[in-house]
Amino acid sequence: MASSSSISNDIRDAFENFRQELDEHNDRRERLIKASRDITNISKRTIFLLHRLVQESNTNDPEEYLSACKHASKQGRDKLRQVKEIYASLKEDLKDEERFWRYQRQVSPGLQEYIEALSFAHFLESGTLISSAEVQETLRDGDGVPFFPLTTSDYLLGISDLTGELMRYAISGFGRLGGRSRANEVCSFVRNCKADFERFTPYVWELNKKQAVTNQSLMKMEDAAYAVAVRASEYDLTPDQLDQFVNRFLATYTEQERDNKDS
Repeated sequence: MASSSSISNDIRDAFENFRQELDEHNDRRERLIKASRDITNISKRTIFLLHRLVQESNTNDPEEYLSACKHASKQGRDKLRQVKEIYASLKEDLKDEERFWRYQRQVSPGLQEYIEALSFAHFLESGTLISSAEVQETLRDGDGVPFFPLTTSDYLLGISDLTGELMRYAISGFGRLGGRSRANEVCSFVRNCKADFERFTPYVWELNKKQAVTNQSLMKMEDAAYAVAVRASEYDLTPDQLDQFVNRFLATYTEQERDNKDS
């Protein structure tokens, strides 16, 4: 029969192991939260960079504009390599699928922001939606081993945020030569995305909220395009005059949007 001192030592050792496991869990969780915040900041700065480079291209030549978009995409992808470095440093913390699912809620916010930035860069380059497999390809180490599995929910929630950036991209490009037709193409693209994402709303948590934001972005693009089309049909304007009119309208539209946000 074991002595009371032996039983006491066993209990002490068990609780010591519990303490160590909890400390490791809390430390790992804090590391992942901090990393997710860093990834979010990098991704947001990348999105700002993409918008700025496109707007600063200062050309009305459609070919030069598309070239500027591709250049912006390359710059954005280069900046997003910092995210890959962060995920590589977390490889030990997410070394197996079981551990990934345990900390998925800490990983998800930064991952969604990264997907948004990556998908925007991809759209500027190709005019298409990045696939889940293409996103997963950017989340591998040098040997081709994934840092963690990309879930369908994170992918859908990440690319759902893309629609807001496409709305800003479309409206900011309205005043350029060919900008109106390009904005209509973006509007159609976002409309198709919204329709395709709708079927997943019963299965993906929070996608319904994202769809509401997508709908708002779509309405803003449609309102701007409709107003320009109606006003343009009322006057016999040359292309230069029409571009000037569009720029004046967009300046007023932007001020109204700012006033609505302030109120």
